[in-house]
Amino acid sequence: MLEVFTWLADWLTYGLAGMDPESKLGTSLHFFIEDTTKIFALLVVMIYVIALMRASLNLERVRHYIQQKHRLTGYGLGAGFGAITPFCSCSSIPLFLGFTSAGIPLGITMAFLFTSPIINEVAVIMLWSLLGWEFTLVYIIIGMGVGIGGGMVLDVLKGERWLKDFAAKAYRQAAETPQGDSPAPEAPSLTLKERHAFARDELKEIVERIWKWVIIGVGLGAALHGFVPDGWFADNLGSGQWWNVPAAVFAGLPLYSNATGVIPVMESLILKGLPVGTTLAFCMSTVAASFPEFIMLKQVMQWRLLATIFVILLVNFMIVGWLINLLSPWLFSGFH
Repeated sequence: MLEVFTWLADWLTYGLAGMDPESKLGTSLHFFIEDTTKIFALLVVMIYVIALMRASLNLERVRHYIQQKHRLTGYGLGAGFGAITPFCSCSSIPLFLGFTSAGIPLGITMAFLFTSPIINEVAVIMLWSLLGWEFTLVYIIIGMGVGIGGGMVLDVLKGERWLKDFAAKAYRQAAETPQGDSPAPEAPSLTLKERHAFARDELKEIVERIWKWVIIGVGLGAALHGFVPDGWFADNLGSGQWWNVPAAVFAGLPLYSNATGVIPVMESLILKGLPVGTTLAFCMSTVAASFPEFIMLKQVMQWRLLATIFVILLVNFMIVGWLINLLSPWLFSGFH
């Protein structure tokens, strides 16, 4: 099925536009047309289907469910909830306050916030279409691991003591209130027509929010693919030196993007020879350790907690990069 997008790019680039297949511009244009048409087609179908299934999701019910579970189970549930609910940094404050005000441990709340920007349905669809299901599965496992591991560390450090006073007070009050076995709020019962309306609106909202990122990301990826010489990244950042991964992590920090914009860049970097682990470390740093989100979270957290979260993320990304580079000959033999 996906071959139709390659055929369309061939026809538009080399047939209709008459570009030389060996030229840099022709290669870049072909990459851009193939990836943008493939991404948008898959996004429209999959976002609608996923939204249709998620139409009756009750956030209060999910929060209540997490609240009743054992702490270890809660980390997985928090990270899993983050993976299926793509929120931007502007949504982080009300969500954070909602979870802490319900008495949910900080580690579980942060497992949600760590995972949400890294994994969402848009990122998964794009990764699957561009790099295959094996890479997508590893990426999901890594994103969940970062969320769960980071949440556990924050609970061990008792990070709630570094919340701003109003947030800490709300958290303490909720934590000291007996929860009992009260029934969870009922999820709304929607008709098929209402589910369709929800899915249609969700599709429209997400596409309006991400289409620019898709164009920018694929455009940058196309430029890298067509104009950067083969082997340049491998020669300069893929030498196998230990410092390549930390350098990639720190290089990604000021280049804020979301998963939608960075995944086409990830594809081009890998195809150009940058090691998979180094590429993942760079892209996860760009997506999850964004300055805008930290600025937002400063409203509810003290600097000590923000610095701790920042260090946890950077250390996680470096470990992921080193580990994936070590294992990539077995995991991603198709990229070499």
